[in-house]
Amino acid sequence: MRRLYEASRLYVNFFQPSFKLKGKEREGAKVRKNYHSPETPFRRLLLRDDIPENSKQQLQQQFELLDPVRLLKHIRDAQDAIVAISENLTPPPLSEDLQKFVSSLATAWRSGEVRPTHRREPMPGRWWRTRKDPFAEVWPVLLSWLEEKPDLEAKEMLKRLQATNYGSFSAGQLRTLQRRVRVWRTRIARDLVYGPNAAAAETKAGEYVAVNEMSSERSATAGV
Repeated sequence: MRRLYEASRLYVNFFQPSFKLKGKEREGAKVRKNYHSPETPFRRLLLRDDIPENSKQQLQQQFELLDPVRLLKHIRDAQDAIVAISENLTPPPLSEDLQKFVSSLATAWRSGEVRPTHRREPMPGRWWRTRKDPFAEVWPVLLSWLEEKPDLEAKEMLKRLQATNYGSFSAGQLRTLQRRVRVWRTRIARDLVYGPNAAAAETKAGEYVAVNEMSSERSATAGV
């Protein structure tokens, strides 16, 4: 923790600009905020008249000796060590290879959160259903329609169900039916390409992918 605070204190105060509120103006129910131009705390101190010149010179000398890339590497190394200790692991050995660290910054965004202390473990995929399948009981009927007309769309099938006495189905269940039809068509395509035996062996994998797609679509819908 000490190494982390030492490096982050210098990095934030000397190299990380920030906005400072200049004032507020209220226009009815709306508040308009004005900000100073972004500056580092170090630059703001140099602009102040109530700071002694010798203090400014000391800060300037300290600034000239600092390397922002090396400080950032020290921060990441300290965060890696903290994460390892929290998981009862041995902290990784420190490396002074700045070139390798700089090269990794160009692709760090692909891994998501670059700060080791802020990363989240990926959630395991959910293979089970959280709700009862509303089309389980009428699937033999739907299957007969698909066998009769393989290019039948799920939207048309739902309308036919709503017009019959097979049960009560709402328009909000369309996506569930579309997923069911998509899984069925995937299995038929596997039968045609690989044969029925290979398709049967991949049934569980296909169901797992389909349920993952359902989870992704539900997450996307919840975020809208």
